Amino acid sequence: MAALLLSRTLKLSKASSAFPRSLRSFSMSSCRSEHYADADFGIFKKVTSGPQSEGRLVLVDFYANWCQPCHMLSPILKRISSDPNVKSGTGLPVDVMTINTESEDGMELSQRFKIRALPTVIAFREGQNVMQFVGALPEHQVQEFLGKV
Repeated sequence: MAALLLSRTLKLSKASSAFPRSLRSFSMSSCRSEHYADADFGIFKKVTSGPQSEGRLVLVDFYANWCQPCHMLSPILKRISSDPNVKSGTGLPVDVMTINTESEDGMELSQRFKIRALPTVIAFREGQNVMQFVGALPEHQVQEFLGKV
């Protein structure tokens, strides 16, 4: 039995050495982007500054249902969050979170970040507000924004 186990181990080690180390490595970090719709304060805090935020860029979109420019920007941000090839300028995966400024938590967060116009998108990296834009930008300008953060 021990000889059979040793034989299998040797075969596996010989097979694995045939592949370059980079192909044999395995990582548990998620490269897939996430979309957090109508997040509350708890989700905001967890995603932008908790352990979950390490190695990720989070775009937080402050919007209101009555805001027409917000409705123009939403599909662009949704496409960005669903495209696995979209990365920030630093190569980090991009998550998107929407905050409804008409909700109680949304009002509190918009006051906290001094949101004066909608839509406002703030980029957070590891808990820090690194950059923002205001207004419904076309997709190519949103991509340029991502390249800068």
